[in-house]
Amino acid sequence: MATIKDVAQSAQVSATTVSRVLNRDDNMSVTPEVRMRIFQAAHALGYVSPRQRRAAAEKTKLIIGVADWRIIRPDRPNIRLSSLSCLVQMMTDQYDVSFIRLVFGQPQPVDGVIAFGAFTAPEMDFLRSLSFAIVFVNSDQHNYEFDQIQVDFDQGLKQMAAYLLDKKQYRGIGYIGGVYEHGGVRIGGRRLSGLRRILEERSRESGYTLARQAAREGRLAEAMLLGSDEVAEGALEAFRELGLRVPKDVAVIIYQDIQTLESKWPTGTCIEMFPDYIWENALEILFGRISQKRTQAVTVVVPTHIRIGDTA
Repeated sequence: MATIKDVAQSAQVSATTVSRVLNRDDNMSVTPEVRMRIFQAAHALGYVSPRQRRAAAEKTKLIIGVADWRIIRPDRPNIRLSSLSCLVQMMTDQYDVSFIRLVFGQPQPVDGVIAFGAFTAPEMDFLRSLSFAIVFVNSDQHNYEFDQIQVDFDQGLKQMAAYLLDKKQYRGIGYIGGVYEHGGVRIGGRRLSGLRRILEERSRESGYTLARQAAREGRLAEAMLLGSDEVAEGALEAFRELGLRVPKDVAVIIYQDIQTLESKWPTGTCIEMFPDYIWENALEILFGRISQKRTQAVTVVVPTHIRIGDTA
């Protein structure tokens, strides 16, 4: 049976720090990274503190459905879901939450829904049929019926442009990413239009196919923004096959979204969307809807930022 010392050793902190964090000592000041490391270690080792055992008997059980079919292929896992139980433990003792991935047209008993991307009218009706508590992340809802979390792309793009053009002195920035349009739904367009707008102010195809085509036609810029981790997988494979070295021959910046896929380039230069902050806000909003039956919709705006790595 795991002990506090086992958790402390795994998290590389003192046993006292583990005890105070797991018992939610408000006077204990630690960074969010250390706090998450402690909860992840306790979860992996199966350690439950006495306070958590007492609270477990009083927790309300919730099932949260995750509608991610617009941003992740059904055959690929959403890696974030496995870490969300730790995030919930950090946030509250009130709920015992389990997460399931939703499939369009297949009803599931859920207490709330977190929906990523834009949806068609039939898909919206399907989500409404599941729960009154829905929060849309980076969607195109232009009404106040639903709670929303919107991502501010411009902040990260402006930082990227300043870094590449002013500091690194690259002469051009290209973009590889898909724009999906079907049934009145358009996904991916805001990133491309945002980049174009910012560059103008200053002066579902695969990433693999697009990268090879751009190189063949001589349209590769010195620095390339790749629209997602999935696009980056294909584009970087194409660059390797073409003998292009990153970042010597072509600099690469990856849009990391909410990190639903395991990144193969964790040390790369990327535009991040603060994924933990997005999930935490989505859950807080849902908990408020579910517990208080709140009817007034709220919108939270989350900025992006550039993280400098070894690919640009």
